[in-house]
Amino acid sequence: MTDLAKKRCVPCEGGTPPLDRKTIDELKKLLRSEWALNADGKSIQATFTFKNYYQTTAFVNAIAWMAHREDHHPDISFGYNKATVLYSTHAANGLTENDFICAAKVDELLK
Repeated sequence: MTDLAKKRCVPCEGGTPPLDRKTIDELKKLLRSEWALNADGKSIQATFTFKNYYQTTAFVNAIAWMAHREDHHPDISFGYNKATVLYSTHAANGLTENDFICAAKVDELLK
């Protein structure tokens, strides 16, 4: 388990500043290669492929449980054998460490 995945999310309030690009780039290096910074620089997203619908749904349900536990919720879209996960912190209008903590926890689900 990575150090990032061992951390817990902290509550964000309005006015929370987003991370700067240098910090985003450093944290992104700690994640699986599927994670990409979206063009607006305010979110990260990854698409994961699975063998079948059952595995995809199990993955999505595991993320839902983790998101509830961390109180930090991604946007998820999925179909038969693919799930796309997007993290952004609305209170910061961009990325915070919470987004990378949760992405690292998603990565741990895939080990």
